[in-house]
Amino acid sequence: MTDTSKVIQDRWQKLQEIESKGIPAYPNKLPRPERIGAILKVYGNYTSEELEGVDQEFLVAGRIMGLRRFGKAAFFHIKDEGAKIQVHARKDLLGDAYALFKKFDVGDIVQVRGPLFRTKTGELTISCKALTLVTKNLRPLPEKYHGLKDKELRYRQRYMDLIVNDDVKDVFRKRAKIIQVVRHYFQSNGFLEVETPMMQPIVGGATARPFVTHHNALGIDLYLRIAPELYLKRLLVGGFERVFELNRNFRNEGISLQHNPEFTMLEFYEAYSTYEDLMVRTEELFTLVSKELYGTTKITYQGEEIDLTPPWRRLTLKEALIEVGGVGEGELKDRGALLERLESLGVAKKEGEPMGKLWTKLFDLLVEPKLIQPTFITHYPTDVSPLARRNEEDPSVTDRFELFIAGREIANAFSELNDPRDQKARFEEQVANRGDDEEIPPEVDYDYVRALEVGMPPAAGEGIGIDRLVMLFTDSASIRDVILFPQLRPEHS
Repeated sequence: MTDTSKVIQDRWQKLQEIESKGIPAYPNKLPRPERIGAILKVYGNYTSEELEGVDQEFLVAGRIMGLRRFGKAAFFHIKDEGAKIQVHARKDLLGDAYALFKKFDVGDIVQVRGPLFRTKTGELTISCKALTLVTKNLRPLPEKYHGLKDKELRYRQRYMDLIVNDDVKDVFRKRAKIIQVVRHYFQSNGFLEVETPMMQPIVGGATARPFVTHHNALGIDLYLRIAPELYLKRLLVGGFERVFELNRNFRNEGISLQHNPEFTMLEFYEAYSTYEDLMVRTEELFTLVSKELYGTTKITYQGEEIDLTPPWRRLTLKEALIEVGGVGEGELKDRGALLERLESLGVAKKEGEPMGKLWTKLFDLLVEPKLIQPTFITHYPTDVSPLARRNEEDPSVTDRFELFIAGREIANAFSELNDPRDQKARFEEQVANRGDDEEIPPEVDYDYVRALEVGMPPAAGEGIGIDRLVMLFTDSASIRDVILFPQLRPEHS
């Protein structure tokens, strides 16, 4: 035992005393308890007189969350996964077991059996006729956990966070519900759920710095995937015309309110669709999630009302820079002027960056934070969209959109490039211009080009960040609030 605090020492002492009497502190074979929530649902509105007519004892189990002792009696609350209930323990009912009960603490998990009654204050309570220790708690629960200013401690000790903060549990219940709704939407629309490799021999499908690992038996380095895109599109080549995947991506980048190195993405691909079709699908999906959770298409995020009622606003990247960002149209054509503007905003110069990259950097700073209501930004430059189909009217831009809500990107989609000649040329140009930019793939995925040579039907695809989606629908300010175990620096010893 490394922690020598008085409270913890006292609990270890109680543990030894309990076991010295031959009573297991961590028993295994126990009768299955009833759910407290189910009991409250049936009997929560019963009067005292009605409860007297209930000839039944109830068996429940849960963690002691509050304990008040009064000599030969005590009141305590126990809490299971979904609800809590008060228990009244009396020495005359428990007999010798009451002496054991004196060694119980807040945080212990116990099993209780007895009938229901109402106290003088009207609270539904179990009159304890049998009491069993299920798990002895050795580390006390925080008394005022809501008052903790150290959020990192809550993320690091998420188990403790979940025990004492019901609102945190609610976030993760909603997360599960959101994923369930998303999965059902695609399955009911004829999409096949698939799984593609997490470890890939060539990094691709997005621009980001990857994690690298080594496979001993094959003697090769592999990359934790930054995106499943190129494998999902191979499935389009193979004849699956509607596919989706809900799974993890990994990017070896910074940690922030919006970024975690390991995160959950939805990607879906649909043959014979365009990026404009996916705008409609995205509106359908988001409004469905909103209605399933809240029964409305209007939600509140960090004090702002967000109206998800379709149709959503649409702007080209150029229009957004001019109308929202206040950038002059002439300035957008002047590399020197763009570099000066970016420098004034604290962005360091990078030699040889394409104009499209300068536009998107400017967009990130001047436009993105202002896009509170759902907005599709379309027509991204070709030089920052290596996998997207060129726009037929203006080949300098692509048939692509990104969705922004509450000042952040939520989704990215485009009509897919399926011309193997164009794709090969763009891959090779990207790698040739890589320089020291570790976010650009280090080599061309010629197998993917070969797949396109076999023939991929016209299609559109989209990626939606599930963590950011959950943030939006749970009014969570940080991505760490919607990931059960976010990545953190090692704990100081």
